[in-house]
Amino acid sequence: MIAKALVVTGVALLLAAAPGRAAEIEPVVDADYYNNGRFPAAQVELGRLLFFDKILSGNRNIACATCHHPRHATVDGLALGIGEGGVGLGPERRVPEGAAVHGRIPRNSPSLANLGVKEFSRLFHDGRVEADPKGPWASGFWTPAREQLPEGLDNALAAQAMFPVTSDVEMAGGRGENEIADATALRRFGGANGVWNLLAERLRKIPEYRVLFQKAYPEVRGAADITFVQAANALAAFQATAFRFDDSPFDRYLRTQDVRHLSPPARLGMDLFYGKAGCAACHSGKFQSDQAFHAIAMPQIGPGKGDGTDASYFEATGFPARLEDVGRAPVSGRPADLFRFRTPSLRNVALTGPWGHAGAFDSLEAVVRHHLDPASSLEAYRLAPELLPALASVAQTVGQGSALREQPINPARRAGFDRRDGWVQQSAALRARIAAANERPAVPLDDAAIADLVAFLEALTDPRARNLAHLVPERVPSRLPVAD
Repeated sequence: MIAKALVVTGVALLLAAAPGRAAEIEPVVDADYYNNGRFPAAQVELGRLLFFDKILSGNRNIACATCHHPRHATVDGLALGIGEGGVGLGPERRVPEGAAVHGRIPRNSPSLANLGVKEFSRLFHDGRVEADPKGPWASGFWTPAREQLPEGLDNALAAQAMFPVTSDVEMAGGRGENEIADATALRRFGGANGVWNLLAERLRKIPEYRVLFQKAYPEVRGAADITFVQAANALAAFQATAFRFDDSPFDRYLRTQDVRHLSPPARLGMDLFYGKAGCAACHSGKFQSDQAFHAIAMPQIGPGKGDGTDASYFEATGFPARLEDVGRAPVSGRPADLFRFRTPSLRNVALTGPWGHAGAFDSLEAVVRHHLDPASSLEAYRLAPELLPALASVAQTVGQGSALREQPINPARRAGFDRRDGWVQQSAALRARIAAANERPAVPLDDAAIADLVAFLEALTDPRARNLAHLVPERVPSRLPVAD
């Protein structure tokens, strides 16, 4: 009886203990969001339909929702997605028989949770879309489109929405397949013959979209007034509204300072997160992100972004590719940013794996362990075959006279192509480059402490994120199949 009383008292003392820096965090409020979290209903509805409509892809076969589906908490459940040319959703997405893709999307599909928050002014893993009102471009944003990005975008989330449609492997398709892909290949984004106006022209031809744009934007008096900037602003309005998640157990704790909203393991994990484990050094603030860029020796799998310097894969296989993904450096132009990636928010993190900029870890515990000893984890990492299932058929662009065309990779060379998935990680020299940039020291924690950290991360899940099926429309104005 005495022992039981001591246990109960111990738990009570634990729950009453000072929660460290977590107690200093202000709860999330409407003012944290663009427009105080309120957007015109007509814009939100327009954005919802556009989000699920494949009309925005070059070959009319993929939508924004394909890689950011509500059924998968706004991600796709894959380490590296299959964009243009694939069929199906989530982990079941595949290359259909008789089709071919150019390869995997080189980075993991990021969560869309809370991107309507004003502090998320830099987007993508490398921050290549960034609010820059004092910069050289009239748009007010620093982006890969530079001066081609038009004015009138409401926020960074809207600016981000301009770019997946300009990626050949994501939504545009391969050169010669459609007019969007051809404009993308020429990096012709703005202007009358650019990607964005070509897509707007598709929308102008659909009577239902003409009505929806007129309802959403008073300046739209006729089809000719519809622009892709308006579409991007509507997409942002929808995402900011639908994917606002700030009612997790952690949020309830912030609002009340009552630790009973957290389980005892989550409470212990919170103390570790904001204390000994050092997680909050980068994952700080209300949304667990300092919005900065850090190198923590994340393993790289897949094709990378083609912006590294190593030519060993080309020398070994004959495929002209450099497979390192060096992160922020090509955007900033600073060598100090090599292998740095943006600190992701951890809201709904338990639902949005695999984790890492290349999706190298398929369990939350594994990625936590990596953070606690990045250098050792990088060295020990082995790519599990099931994490990147083989692509059924792969195409490549080849020259024929003065023209380019697509054709399947020669079967005799296919094994060389497939080696790219694990190339960087299996190279001691390339691993050493990643390890040399690592900024995070090892933090020894036992298994029980790691389990507590995982429990806290699970307490960052808003229950609403578990079932978002109500967001999927029954039909879209283009009458194309809904991405469902």
